Amino acid sequence: MDNLKLLIADDHHLIRRGVRDLLAARPDWHVVAEAKTGSEAVRLAAELTPDIAILDYSMPTLRGPDVAKQLATHSPSTRALLLTMHDLEPIVLEVLESGAWGLVLKNDADQFLIEAIEAVALGRHFFTPKVSRHFAKGFVNKGRAATSKPVEIRLTEREQEILKLLAHGMANKEIAFKLNISVRTVESHRININRKYNFKSFADLIRYALRSNIISTAPERAAEQSCCSCSMNSCSISEISMES
Repeated sequence: MDNLKLLIADDHHLIRRGVRDLLAARPDWHVVAEAKTGSEAVRLAAELTPDIAILDYSMPTLRGPDVAKQLATHSPSTRALLLTMHDLEPIVLEVLESGAWGLVLKNDADQFLIEAIEAVALGRHFFTPKVSRHFAKGFVNKGRAATSKPVEIRLTEREQEILKLLAHGMANKEIAFKLNISVRTVESHRININRKYNFKSFADLIRYALRSNIISTAPERAAEQSCCSCSMNSCSISEISMES
């Protein structure tokens, strides 16, 4: 988690500055590049291979989710973390299915951005509480309306254990260490789980975990409002009006 290399991509200069100011709380982290467009973010990520790319959801040339998809090819070691003004369910689903590791509302960035980066750096998915509560309800409702006679699916005890750990955001290596088994064994169990439930993406796994109460949405923590300092005046990222 120390000495992380970060890329910031947002077409608004003040937002990029605001994110930089928030990241100043961690002097061991280094912003190696800033991008104004999605295509520029992909190019810089390919050149500099940052650990985490902090991407605006809506940017010229390529949107954040599209950048996240391209990173899988051009910079596979880079994990995408998206910022957006909106917590609409279609946006959350698109972010999940793009391969991004998390989503932070810009209104919550002062409070959660550092925590989100720490989680993603450890291989854990992160969503701010407002986002989690918003889309969880939709997932549960869709699940209840799916079928009247669901087919019974049986998992082994080990598969159940791994499914739960995956749903809580643990990476394959972490699961292997925790259970004292090989990474290859974890991958094999994961393939079996995906096959049995017909999971096509991590979003499918999260939907199932929420419907089955394997995970639940965490209550929003009360915290004092903080501000990032800009050189012209003191402001919060959430105070800058944007469309994304």
